[in-house]
Amino acid sequence: MAPAQRRTALIALMLLTFVTGVVDAVGYLALDRVFVGNMTGNIVILGMAVAGGDDLPVLGPAIALAAFTAAAFAAGLFLRTRRKEWGGAVTGLLAAGAIVLAGLGVTFLIPGAVDSEAVVLTASTLTAAAMGAQAAVARSLAVADMTTVVVTSTLTSLASESFVDDGLRGIWNRRVAAILVLFLGALIGTVLLPLTPGVPLLLAALLTLAVVVLGHLRLFTPTRREAVVA
Repeated sequence: MAPAQRRTALIALMLLTFVTGVVDAVGYLALDRVFVGNMTGNIVILGMAVAGGDDLPVLGPAIALAAFTAAAFAAGLFLRTRRKEWGGAVTGLLAAGAIVLAGLGVTFLIPGAVDSEAVVLTASTLTAAAMGAQAAVARSLAVADMTTVVVTSTLTSLASESFVDDGLRGIWNRRVAAILVLFLGALIGTVLLPLTPGVPLLLAALLTLAVVVLGHLRLFTPTRREAVVA
């Protein structure tokens, strides 16, 4: 990628990281303590739940983990021939995720939807699937330190590399930005949640759609066949 394209890709993945913070806040606080983006959290919850700890859920985290993995696998099949490029598969996968989030957001605008166990389980499952596809897209685009769904490795790199190599000068970089953006996403998601879970989910859908438009306009690389048709 050219420098301008790398900056655009970084901005796009920053926005998707913010989206993860928003939907994980919704998942944990409104969808029966399920992490829909951070699968490490679900594995830990499952371990504690199986041991009988604190009446933790088993079904929701287990299904979310399976949905995330299956969606990441399916997305990987679409993306495997065009790594590190924004092709039609990237646009399609992120657009599908935006549609899922928007549909769930509208569903939760219906009074009483959040009180339905079936709706809550469906919502956590579909959101986890959308995040699995998003994570696969981020990995395919391969912007350093921008997985969009976890920041543990990013925090480790910040502490063990940026601080060690550059001292205080190493504070302000994309690693810090990724951590702060995820934090802000969770903060905003939690602040909006009392209105109804539909509001933060619709915000997440809108931001994902904005990434789709930004990426398709600025980063899209047509295949040879698409270029000939154009």
